Amino acid sequence: MNTRLKNGILIAAVAAVTILPLVIVKHPTARADGTQAVVFKGSDDQAAAAVKTIAPGYKPWFAPIFKTPSPEIDTLLFTLQAAIGAGFIGYYVGYSRGRAKMNANKSDSKHAH
Repeated sequence: MNTRLKNGILIAAVAAVTILPLVIVKHPTARADGTQAVVFKGSDDQAAAAVKTIAPGYKPWFAPIFKTPSPEIDTLLFTLQAAIGAGFIGYYVGYSRGRAKMNANKSDSKHAH
């Protein structure tokens, strides 16, 4: 199998994994109070709802410094943070491997003489 075919298959797989959930997942109907249910709800929201159920008078210790205008912005910022972190980790791993290979090549050339 040549490289172009492998790359084409990988690109098609990534596109399918990205697009299929958006097509397959249906939007839920409105709740009884008329508000729209959120499809991709995070564990923070579920935890807050559980705390309100268990201890209705609970007051949070801290308040957010910045309130985003919508949950989509929260998701964007979280994803951006994850991407930047993954970029730093990938850079560090690549840099470390390159440095280790360079050191190995230097030690091999010293022992060859």
